[in-house]
Amino acid sequence: MSIEFIGFISNNNSSETIVREGPVLNPTHIETVAKAHENAGFDRALLAFHSTTPDALQVAQHVLNVTDSLNVLIAQRPGFTAPTLLARQFATLDQFSRGRVALHVITGGNATELRQDGNTLDDKDERYARTSEFLDVVRLEWTSDKPFTYKGRYYQVENGFSQVKPYRPEGIRIYLGGASEAAIEAAGRHADTFALWGESYAQVRDVTSRVHNAAIRQGRPTPRFSLSVRPIIAPTEKQAWEKAEAILARATELQDKTGYRKPADGHATAGARRLLALADQGSRIDKRLWTEIAKLTGANSNTTALVGTPEQVAEIFGDYYDLGITHFLIRGFDPLIDTIEYGRELIPLTRKLIAERQVARGEAAE
Repeated sequence: MSIEFIGFISNNNSSETIVREGPVLNPTHIETVAKAHENAGFDRALLAFHSTTPDALQVAQHVLNVTDSLNVLIAQRPGFTAPTLLARQFATLDQFSRGRVALHVITGGNATELRQDGNTLDDKDERYARTSEFLDVVRLEWTSDKPFTYKGRYYQVENGFSQVKPYRPEGIRIYLGGASEAAIEAAGRHADTFALWGESYAQVRDVTSRVHNAAIRQGRPTPRFSLSVRPIIAPTEKQAWEKAEAILARATELQDKTGYRKPADGHATAGARRLLALADQGSRIDKRLWTEIAKLTGANSNTTALVGTPEQVAEIFGDYYDLGITHFLIRGFDPLIDTIEYGRELIPLTRKLIAERQVARGEAAE
C-alpha cells in the first residue's frame, strides 16, 4: 500500500518556539514554504482552520497557484458554510488544480472557540451528528447526476444539484479525525482517511480497530490512516535529544509570547486527553515518542514528537506502517528549515525502508 507524506503550511513564520513577526497573513512565507514542500518530496500539505485565522480555502488556492504538483489538504468546519456551497467551492478548486484537493473535516472540540464563529451546538456528540449530515449533503452534491432532496435534523435541501463535479472519477478524498465514540462513528460513515495524532503503538491499535469496526457497521471499506507527529532529527541520537530539550526550553520560555499554552479553563478534547494520558506515563513512550511539548501546551494540537537520527525515525514510521498507518503528517518547530531537512533525509529514507518491507512481504505498493 502506498504511503503519503503530508506537511503543514502555516500563514506566517511562527510555532511553539518562534514568535511571529510581521503580518498574520504572510504571502511570502506561504509561497516559500509551499515550494519547499514540493521540492522536499511531500505529497500534500495541510492548511489549518481556526475561528480567528485567515481562510484556509483561499490560502490553499494561492498554494496551488504557486506550485505545480503539491496537493493540498484543506481543513474546514461543518456548521459555518452551507454544505452545498462548500461542495461546489471544493469541486471548483479541484477542477482548476486538476485533482490536487482534499477536504479535512474538523468538527471542533472547544465550544468556547467555536462560539467565536457563531456556533450554537455545545454538545460535541450533536456536533458530530451535524458533521455527518453535512458530509451526506457534500457527497450528494459531488456525485448526484440529477437534483436531490435531503431532509435531516440540521440540513434540509430541496432539488440540490451541482453542475461542477470533482476532477477525478473517485472524487475528493475526505479526511476526518477525533477520538470520541461520536467521532469514530462519523468516520466509519464518511472518512476516506482517518487522522490520528502521534500516539503510542497501543493507542494506534485501539483507534484503528474502532474505526475499522465502525466502517464495517456502515458497510464501507476501512479508511486509510494518517498519523500526525513532530520529528526532531539530528546526525546522532545524542544530538537529537539535546535538540529536543532545547526546543522544550525555548517553548517554555516563550509561552506568553507565542500563545501555545495549556487552556486556562482546563478544556481538553478527547484527543488531547489521550495525549495527556500518554504524557502521564512518561516523557518517552515506546522507542522514541516524546511527550514533553504535549504536556507543556495541554496537547492542544499535534504536539508529540519522534526524536532520533533520520534512520531511527524512519524505522519508527516503519513500525507505524506495520500497524496500518500509510499517511504521515509531519511538521517541525522551525517551519521552513525543518521542511527542507525532512526532504533531505527523512522522507527518502522512510520511502526506501517501507518499499523494502513491501517487497519482502510481496505487497503491492500501488
